[in-house]
Amino acid sequence: MYTFLAGIALLIIGYFTYGKFVEKVFGVNETRSTPAFTHKDDVDYLPMSTAKNSLIQLLNIAGVGPIFGPIMGALYGPVAFLWIVLGAIFAGAVHDYLTGMISIRNRGAHLPELAGKFLGKFMKHVVNAFAILLLLLVGTVFVTAPAGLLHNLMDGKVTMGLIIGAIFIYYILATLLPVDKIIGRFYPIFGALLLISAIGVGSMLVITGAPIPELSLTNFHPGGAAIFPLLFLTISCGALSGFHATQTPIISRTTQNEKSGRKIFYGMMIAEGIIAMIWAAAAMSLFDGYNGLNDMLANGGPAAIVSEASTLMLGAIGGTLAVLGVIVLPITSGDTAFRSARMIIADYFNFSQKKIASRLWIAIPLFVISFALTKVDFTLLWRYFSWANQSTAVIALWVGAMYLFIAKKNYWIAMIPGMFMTAATTSYILNAQIGFGQSLTVSNIGALIVTAVITVIFFNAAKKARANNIPLDEDISNYNKVA
Repeated sequence: MYTFLAGIALLIIGYFTYGKFVEKVFGVNETRSTPAFTHKDDVDYLPMSTAKNSLIQLLNIAGVGPIFGPIMGALYGPVAFLWIVLGAIFAGAVHDYLTGMISIRNRGAHLPELAGKFLGKFMKHVVNAFAILLLLLVGTVFVTAPAGLLHNLMDGKVTMGLIIGAIFIYYILATLLPVDKIIGRFYPIFGALLLISAIGVGSMLVITGAPIPELSLTNFHPGGAAIFPLLFLTISCGALSGFHATQTPIISRTTQNEKSGRKIFYGMMIAEGIIAMIWAAAAMSLFDGYNGLNDMLANGGPAAIVSEASTLMLGAIGGTLAVLGVIVLPITSGDTAFRSARMIIADYFNFSQKKIASRLWIAIPLFVISFALTKVDFTLLWRYFSWANQSTAVIALWVGAMYLFIAKKNYWIAMIPGMFMTAATTSYILNAQIGFGQSLTVSNIGALIVTAVITVIFFNAAKKARANNIPLDEDISNYNKVA
């Protein structure tokens, strides 16, 4: 298991090296007041500790993505480890850090508002639609996935309808109440379950000497599915995820000092990468090769893999705690998905959110639509979620590149992963049956052309933006308090 252990070591080293480099490129200002103070409303804007913000950020971003995605990505073989490690260090964590820090500098703005400011007003409308679609898909997937796990855990004694109803009630409360009332209080408990799950399964893989395969660039997928672009959309949350761009503004509104950004945004993405490595390793090592894994996925889906792996590694009691830890992940991302959707819509239409009635007008339609989506096949939902998710990540990376270009800083740290994922997402939608159904060769050529065109457009727009001295940050000169 040298590849597995080396991968986790590289993720940790990446935080202390490349993470520090990215922080230096951005340039934190420890004396600048954050939105938690300048816009405090005790609902969405309020100061919380770095430890609490870090834990909430991890639970927000780590839904079923870093578990279900790597389990399905494990079908490709150890090449999945490579994408998780390199993706998390050079793409995902950079994406999360820049999104969070640029949001802090701009009133805790969400991605649509940032896209409008740095990529043009048209993009604000496009990204707003994308973000709402993504969050509805995330919220719905993160209702059905934990409901299925709980249903299995209780041997079907409680109906799926009742479980889904209970999860929706929790989501409604978490969406409407101030961030410190539900999310701030319950997440430490959820965090403990998450740690038991991830550390327990990971430790037992090492202790039992599980046969985790070593690095190979060979494609082991039983169905012969192409590594590019499919692997880069199958494994999203454990390496790079646009969903995170919808979550970081929640914490950018509660962060007390810019210096905490690397720990909160870059560091928690690295932690998610470690979780993804553990579950990818478990899937590769426990089910009699890739054909056995494929058969189990076909019959029971990723949830069956989670239950089986947890029981095999930790026994009945430990396995139950591990499954509960996995259940926590989607629930603690689903609640903030709906909360983010409410905040984005409120920002778009400039609706004040101080009164609960104002929050209800936005939240109720979201939950009605999501409930209707629970009737759609999970596999189909996941495909659309994967594409919408990574397309959102592409937009966030281009926003980060534009910000750094205007600031005359090293924009390549965002632009290179942005170009790569532009090609991957374009190739996917051109090739996929849910998209245009073209051959893989045609799709890849088309993706390269689209990426080249977007890159040229970016440089033209960036040069104009720099020449016009577009303000990078919100002016808070009238605010005297220093965090």
